[in-house]
Amino acid sequence: MTADIVASTNLKSDQILERVLSSLDDDKAEEIVTINLAGRSSISDHMVICSGRSSRQVAAIAEKLAERLKDEFGIICKIEGKEAGDWVLVDANDVIVHVFRPEVREFYQLEKMWVPTGDPI
Repeated sequence: MTADIVASTNLKSDQILERVLSSLDDDKAEEIVTINLAGRSSISDHMVICSGRSSRQVAAIAEKLAERLKDEFGIICKIEGKEAGDWVLVDANDVIVHVFRPEVREFYQLEKMWVPTGDPI
């Protein structure tokens, strides 16, 4: 793989990440955490974890994010858990987003599984 291909791939995942963060901010997601997975996992380049105040807000944040990524980048996201609204996973290939209700997020503590010991969350 040439450096140009790697650079364009990273640029695209960084652009997607930037739009994800903007979308989450627009929809008032709380406690947004970004975890760089590049070189640590083959599943994605970035993981984003955030909270919504209610099941309805969690589902709406995920749905709007998927719509924006489709409209702006042509990315068809896979969404899991939207019906329950406790924990919704939005898979945008290069960026994986977990949207939780605060109680569910506290229970699973997903950040602790991915952030190296000693790194701030």
